Amino acid sequence: MTLTPQWLDELRSRITLSTLIGRTVKVTRAGREYKACCPFHNEKTPSFTINDEKGFYHCFGCSAHGDAIRWMTDQRGLSFMDAVKELAAEAGMEIPAADPRAAKKAEEQASLRDVVQGAADWFTQQLGSGNGAPAREYLAKRGISEATRKAFGFGLAPDSRSALKEALKKFPTAMLVESGMLIAPKEFGSDKEPYDRFRGRLMIPIRDARGRVIAFGGRILGDGEPKYLNSPDTPLFDKGRVLYNLDKASPASRQTNRIIVVEGYMDVIALAEAGITDAVAPLGTALTEAQLGLIWRMVPVPVLCFDGDAAGQKAAMRAAMRALPLLRPGFSLAFATLPAGQDPDDIVRARGAEGFNAILDETQPLVERLWAHEVAAGPLATPEERAALKTRLLAHADAIEDADVRHHYREAFRERLDMLFARKQPERAARQPWTPNPPRGGQYGGGNRRFGPDPRLQPPADETRSIGQAGISAPYVAALIGGLLRYPEALRRNEEALTRLPVSDSGDAELLGVMLDSAGAQEGLDCEGLLAILEPMKVYNRAMTLLRADGMHFSFNRRLEGEEVDAIRETALRDLDEYIGVLVTQPEIRTRLAEATADYMRSMDDEGHARQQRLRAMDEDLTRRLAALSDSSDQ
Repeated sequence: MTLTPQWLDELRSRITLSTLIGRTVKVTRAGREYKACCPFHNEKTPSFTINDEKGFYHCFGCSAHGDAIRWMTDQRGLSFMDAVKELAAEAGMEIPAADPRAAKKAEEQASLRDVVQGAADWFTQQLGSGNGAPAREYLAKRGISEATRKAFGFGLAPDSRSALKEALKKFPTAMLVESGMLIAPKEFGSDKEPYDRFRGRLMIPIRDARGRVIAFGGRILGDGEPKYLNSPDTPLFDKGRVLYNLDKASPASRQTNRIIVVEGYMDVIALAEAGITDAVAPLGTALTEAQLGLIWRMVPVPVLCFDGDAAGQKAAMRAAMRALPLLRPGFSLAFATLPAGQDPDDIVRARGAEGFNAILDETQPLVERLWAHEVAAGPLATPEERAALKTRLLAHADAIEDADVRHHYREAFRERLDMLFARKQPERAARQPWTPNPPRGGQYGGGNRRFGPDPRLQPPADETRSIGQAGISAPYVAALIGGLLRYPEALRRNEEALTRLPVSDSGDAELLGVMLDSAGAQEGLDCEGLLAILEPMKVYNRAMTLLRADGMHFSFNRRLEGEEVDAIRETALRDLDEYIGVLVTQPEIRTRLAEATADYMRSMDDEGHARQQRLRAMDEDLTRRLAALSDSSDQ
C-alpha cells in the first residue's frame, strides 16, 4: 500500500491530539494549548505542551516532539503501520488498498489470532478449575500473586493429548497445527491424528507489541523434559523477532528511562511481582539483531542482566558480539552481573526491589565488559600473549560498522593496553618531579624571565570552534539541512544522532525537528514528498532557501542533473552519513579536550599530557575529515 503525504495529513487532521494523549496522561487546558507532565521523563512541573491546531506535542524538558502517529509509536510502542491502522480506525478512514496477496496474508493471520486467543482463554479457565490446584500451588510457592497471575494471563494445559483439540474443535485442524497448538506427525504415510503440543504445563501467553497473544511458553509441572517449551515459529510468531513482555515494558520504560533484559519469562514475572515492570526477555534464543533493534527503539543503552553462572555469562558475551556491528553514536549495551548461582527471582526474594536495583547501579559498559573478558581469557606473561590480547581487542573494534564508534573503541582499547603494559619508570626518574621542557627556539624568553603559557595547554582557539558546546555554526547546519532535504532517507537512518545535535539557531532547529517528524511518519520519503509536507508550514521558505544553496562545497548539496545523477547519489549519501557522524562526535571530543587540558594544567604529568595530545589529534582528525568531505564534492 502507498500512504501519500496528503492521506497522512488527512488522518492527522481527523485526530484530536489532546484527546488521544489524554487517554493515558492527565492534560489541562492552558490558553489555546494543553499542558501535562511529560510521559517521556520524570517531572513534577508540566513542561509538555499539546497544540491541537498544529497537531504536534512538544516537551521543553526533554525535547520529545511529534504528532499523533509519533505518539502511538513512541509512547505505545507500536510499529508505524500498526499506529496508522489504529488511528485510521478511530478516524473512520479507509487505508489505501493493499496488494491482494498481502491482504490475504493479513486475513489468515487474523484467523490464527482467533485460534491462539481461544487457546489462551481455555488455558486460563483450566487454571482456575479444580484441575488447576497443583499449578496454583506452584505459583504460590514461587511467590506469584493472583494479581500478577491475571496480569500475565497464566493458564494450564492439562496432561492430555486431545483436550485442547476438543476444546477448539470449532477451528479446522489445519489451523490448529499452523498456529502451533497441535503437532502433526511427520512420518511418511502416517495416519496418526494431530495431538496437543502442550501437555501438563503451566502456560504463559507470549504477546506482541500491541498486547495480542501470538504464542505460548509452557513450564512443565513435575518431572520431565524439556523444562520450558515454546511455540514453534508460525505466521504470527518469529521467536527471533519477539521479546517477552514488550507490550508492558515499553510504556514502563518511558517512566524509568531504562530497559532490563533478563534470560527468561519467569525472570520477567518475578521482577514484575517485585514492582520492576521494565524488563523483557528473549524466547529461548540468544539475543538477535532484530531484538536489539526493538530494545534500542525504547532506550539507547539497555541493561543486560543475565545469571552469574557460566551459561549466563556466555549468553552475555554472545549478545555483546551480536551488538558490535550495530553500534552507533549513543547506542550501546550495559551489563549487570548477578551473583553466581542466583537469578532475579532469588535476588528480589532475598533483598527486594532495592537489592536488585543496587545490582543495576553497578552496570558495566560494553567496552569494559569486552576488556574484562579478553584480559581474563588467558595469561599475559609473554610478548606473544600480550600481542594476542591486542589482536583480539582490535578485532572487536573492527567489527563495528560505524566509523566514529569504531575509532573510539580502538582508542579506548589502546589506552587500556598502554596502562596495562606500561613499563615502570627507572627509580631515579621516579623520584624526580616532571617539569615541562621549554620549546625550541627560545619561545619562553631567556635570562630570568618566567616561562610563558605552554601552547600545548591551550584548547582550540575560539575562532576555530565551528562545532562546539554553543552549537553548530550556521554554515554547517545549512549544509546539513540542505543535504537532508535532498536525501530524506538519511533522516530515518540517522534519526537518533540528529536529535542530539546542538543546533543554536531556533529556526533551523525547528525545521530539522519537523523534517525528523515527517520522515518518522512516512517510509520511503523522497525530496518531493518531504517538500509537499513542509509547504503549508512556516519553515517551508527556509527549507527552499537551503535547498537552492549549492555553494557549500559538499557532494550532498549539489543539484542532481543529467547523467551524473546515479553516479553522485551513492557518494552523496555516504558523505552525508559521515558528515553527520562528525557533527555528533566533535562536540564530545572538544568537551573532553577542554577537560583534559584543565586536568593537565593542574597535574603537569606525562599521563595527562599524553591524554590531552590524543584528544587534540582526534579533534584535528575530525576537522580534516570535514575538509576532505568538502573537497570531495569538487572531484
